[in-house]
Amino acid sequence: MLRPRKKYNVYELQQLKGKRCLTHIHVKSPEEAAAAEEAGVDLMSCSFDSPEAQLRFPRLVEAAPTSFLSCATPHGMATADEAIRIAFEALELGASSVYCSSSPKIIEAMADEGIPVVGHLGLVPRHVTWTGYRAIGKKPAEAKRLFEQMKALENAGAYAAELEVVPHQLGTYLSQNTNMILMSLGSGSGCDTQFLFSCDILGDYDERIPRHAKSYRDFGAENRRLQQERIAAFSEYIADVQSGSFPTEANTINLKEEDFEAIVNAIES
Repeated sequence: MLRPRKKYNVYELQQLKGKRCLTHIHVKSPEEAAAAEEAGVDLMSCSFDSPEAQLRFPRLVEAAPTSFLSCATPHGMATADEAIRIAFEALELGASSVYCSSSPKIIEAMADEGIPVVGHLGLVPRHVTWTGYRAIGKKPAEAKRLFEQMKALENAGAYAAELEVVPHQLGTYLSQNTNMILMSLGSGSGCDTQFLFSCDILGDYDERIPRHAKSYRDFGAENRRLQQERIAAFSEYIADVQSGSFPTEANTINLKEEDFEAIVNAIES
């Protein structure tokens, strides 16, 4: 078992900056969290952005008790007060830190309350109406704006930021010019963590895998096989019921004739 000896804290992660690249997986279920911990992953993240995710979160904490687990707050939080309330709820349930894609203004309010916050730079899926789905920072003006956004997050008090789909050289440069931990999602090997979603690692969908990701298994094919097995099993059950093959004597509880007669007499008396 490759499980870490103890759970990281933010201070320890900061001390590792520039020393080695940490592994980082976004997990979606207790089974995935337990597997990631046993495999020895350094960091995990998960969702905390819907009622279902919030109900599931304590089970992830329980499944990976010695892992650093950061949870993603809902997009579009309207006020700093709302962000602070949700973040503290997550921390009280066992989160190690929270991810927030809101403005530096909201992140600063969270950081002022002692909340360890991860921001978001580069391609932000919720903001693609401004950018489209593409690499961010390939031109000087856009790269400079990205650098300024990074400094704004740093000054707001974020301890880390997800850096999504940024050219490798720029990702390395940014990581070398900030005190934040930069988490590379498709931004090259020069950042502080390599971040992938479990569904990419496991191949757990039918679409083409993103360029920035790598699939190590084909859970999509396995899930399709299991679905066919479900259909076959249900079909066989239906056929057995229709033919009278189910239930058999082995599936039923039978009374002795005299015991059943006594029951009938009791009912009808």
